[in-house]
Amino acid sequence: MPQHPELTIEQLYHACDPEALGCTTSDELADLDSGLGQERALGALRFGMGIRHEGYNLYVMGSPGLGKHAIVRQLLGRQLPQLAAPSDWCYVHNFRTPHKPRVLRVPAGTGCGLDNDLRALVRSLLTALPAVFASNEYRDAVQSIKDKFKNREKQLFSNVESQAEEAGIILLRTPTGFSLAPMKNDEVLDAEAFNKLPEAEKQRINEHMEHLSQLLRQTLQQLAQASRDHDLQIEQLNQAVARTTVDRQFNHLEIRYAHLDQVASFLDEVKRDLIEKGLELFGSAPAEQLQLLEHQRLTPFNRYFVNVLVDHGVSSVAPLVYEEHPIYQNLFGRIEHQAQMGTLHTDFTLIKGGALHRANGGYLLLDVRKLLTTPFAWDALKRALQARQLRIQSPEQLLSLASTISLEPDPIPLDVKVVLIGDRLLYHLLSQFDPEFPMLFKVEADFAEDMPRDAQSTVLYARLLATLQREHQLRALDARAIGRVIEQATRAAADGEKLSLNMQGLLDLLHEADYWAGEQQRSLILREDVERAVQARLDRGGQIRERLLEAALRGLRHIETSGTCVAQINGLAVLQAGGQSFGHPARISATARLGDGKLVDIEREVELGGALHSKGVLILSAYLASRFGGRQPLSFAATLVFEQSYGGVDGDSASAAELCVLQSALAALPLRQDLAITGSVDQHGRLQVIGGVNEKIEGFFDLCAARGLNGSQGVIIPQGNVKHLMLQQGVLDAVAEGRFHVHAVTHVEQAMELLTGLAAGSADEQGRFPAGTINGALQARLEELGEWRRRFATPPGEGSAGNGAAQG
Repeated sequence: MPQHPELTIEQLYHACDPEALGCTTSDELADLDSGLGQERALGALRFGMGIRHEGYNLYVMGSPGLGKHAIVRQLLGRQLPQLAAPSDWCYVHNFRTPHKPRVLRVPAGTGCGLDNDLRALVRSLLTALPAVFASNEYRDAVQSIKDKFKNREKQLFSNVESQAEEAGIILLRTPTGFSLAPMKNDEVLDAEAFNKLPEAEKQRINEHMEHLSQLLRQTLQQLAQASRDHDLQIEQLNQAVARTTVDRQFNHLEIRYAHLDQVASFLDEVKRDLIEKGLELFGSAPAEQLQLLEHQRLTPFNRYFVNVLVDHGVSSVAPLVYEEHPIYQNLFGRIEHQAQMGTLHTDFTLIKGGALHRANGGYLLLDVRKLLTTPFAWDALKRALQARQLRIQSPEQLLSLASTISLEPDPIPLDVKVVLIGDRLLYHLLSQFDPEFPMLFKVEADFAEDMPRDAQSTVLYARLLATLQREHQLRALDARAIGRVIEQATRAAADGEKLSLNMQGLLDLLHEADYWAGEQQRSLILREDVERAVQARLDRGGQIRERLLEAALRGLRHIETSGTCVAQINGLAVLQAGGQSFGHPARISATARLGDGKLVDIEREVELGGALHSKGVLILSAYLASRFGGRQPLSFAATLVFEQSYGGVDGDSASAAELCVLQSALAALPLRQDLAITGSVDQHGRLQVIGGVNEKIEGFFDLCAARGLNGSQGVIIPQGNVKHLMLQQGVLDAVAEGRFHVHAVTHVEQAMELLTGLAAGSADEQGRFPAGTINGALQARLEELGEWRRRFATPPGEGSAGNGAAQG
């Protein structure tokens, strides 16, 4: 039997030497800044934060748990003091066009102060103005104007009445106005009496009536003008009185905000409006007005207030905002409404800002998956970044579904750098299908999944563990515990020469190890605590694994772990269940017969096999044709199947097992059932690396151990996977005791030698393989099938004499 060396314990587990860490506990290790192993991503982040040109927003990509959020926040936090100080953004009433509120940009902390000052002003005027308008001086001034008007009215009508009396005509006041009527002997003449008068008398009266009517019209016009003058004088008096009071109240505001041009202009408009509407709004019932001001959102006094959309207090650092729920309204703000007597009302004070308003002048962090699954948000964000301004619009307005009049606030200039955080798939999909995406997000920061493991990186990783332990106030780890965590990080990376950079998984392990150390009332986390945390996690999610193992032990799944069998082999598969993956053996069988070289993949035929699995099966045909079909066509038909598989099968990691079982079926070579095999194969028979090698080995080991190890059982893996091995302690102990074996091979012939106990055999100059070898048996069987095919293909009468006689 050909001899193939087995892998040693050192090859099966890349242990960490605690002595190389240079400490006895993690308390002795210095802190390490986050970002270990992420030099590429950190460089991209620094570039993206530093460049201020348009379109250089960032997309941070990588799988969950790499610490992207924490690292991005830390770097951005260092960059914020270098940016310009933030501004407060406010909306105020537009006195010319009320439905288009004006925007004010003021220094940080100024917005709320201005609003408080104006509210205090309004409260003060609610007391001061009614008092002024109720004063004796104001009443006397009003009465003087009224008296003048009454005197003028009396003077005008006395002139008409005197002329009418001289002409024998009376001026009558009626509910509908004034009228003229003739009189005789102090009595008003009716129509009948008037008609009995002499014609000369009637003509004289009519002439006087015409003259007096014209005079009355002129008098009424003069009276109307006098009334207008009266109203104007009252209005001017009111404004003069209000101006005196408002000027006194406004003096300190004008001085305080004189250096802010926009605010000064707004205060001028407020002052002018207060003077014009002082009596109307403030002239009476101050107690009721104050009550209204305190308890109602929509009041007549809102026009004088300031809606502080973004308040940065007295901050001197640019904002950094993370929006957890990036729906359209949370990003771009909204205009609220209040129901009053069955009708919806709004004004500029009900405008609410969004995350983009708060982040203006700084950075906005968004989860790209949440953003893309929110209606309207993605397109609106792109429009805002392209236009470099923020418009507050409701979704109904965007879709042209709203026909009612609403507010149209002034747009706000936008200067923000957006940082999207997501996975690589979404980045590439957006790059391919959204032409605007590459123009707006020109910087990609790609976070690495792992880092090389060497002496220097191991010490740095230990410092990272110490930093996390102190940040989260956990117990210190002794050196052996640190080494076990590092080993588990290597296992998580699925590579003995790498360290996983999944910070969330690492932190979870530290938390759980700290818990188990507490259960034992230890002051330090020991290696045993880390080991228990690892095993407890496997146990919590191990029900499906145990059920599959139980099914094999009870004979419900046919998996042999001893003896030999033709055309059956133990392949190895990996299942993902929740956050865990585990391996389990799968029986693969084949049949072979006379045919035209067609290899049928049953999984593919019933649409359970994926494209990668089908590719691996097709490679088998290519290998056999290359090895044995050079001089004659292959004359076999074969089928391959995963027995008792009831779900999809994909991947090419079973192609080595399928090639071995196919050769067994063709040459009737028994295969050892105490060996399982995994690996991908190329057209030349070379074994290629596969994923999940640790889980696959452990899955077959668990079944063999449950049935009882007989000393011959083991697995065959590709040589390239040796550097990935980080097997569990139970496997290592069994290998050390010689009860389980792990073989690494580079070619399918080496695997067949282990499975059959025969030599593969090499071809001579004529291409013939020696008898008693694997290839010799395959060649002989294929030639036999080829001969049978030729016999069946020979027409009657053209064969041997015996055949000819039979035909005759």
